[in-house]
Amino acid sequence: MRKEILRRNTRQREIILEELRKVKSHPAANEVFRIVRRRIPNISFSTVYRNLNLLRDDGYVLELTCGKYSCRYDGTVSNHYHFYCLKCKRVFDIEGPVLKDMDKGVSKKTNFKVIYHRMDFYGYCKGCK
Repeated sequence: MRKEILRRNTRQREIILEELRKVKSHPAANEVFRIVRRRIPNISFSTVYRNLNLLRDDGYVLELTCGKYSCRYDGTVSNHYHFYCLKCKRVFDIEGPVLKDMDKGVSKKTNFKVIYHRMDFYGYCKGCK
């Protein structure tokens, strides 16, 4: 899924990626900005946002669309599933096997080449149910 990067890898981009890979909370861009400012106090929000988009485009982070809520970012790009809590708006990784047979089944049925799939679950987390 990751593309060969043709652009220069900046210190800012490296730090954004490092910090995003440390957290499992799937932060929104403004949260990533607050985290990164601890290491780079003079960084602007637009720089963080632009670099998140470049990292997404190059396959180093996932951008999770949360419906009408802000996008979240995930530093784990391996294929996995997510659970969205409808009350507290948190996003959780779902541990367990990815249904790879689903890719094969869709490929066979449609004659398309499936590279990966994403599946999301919605409901209430332990703290909100």
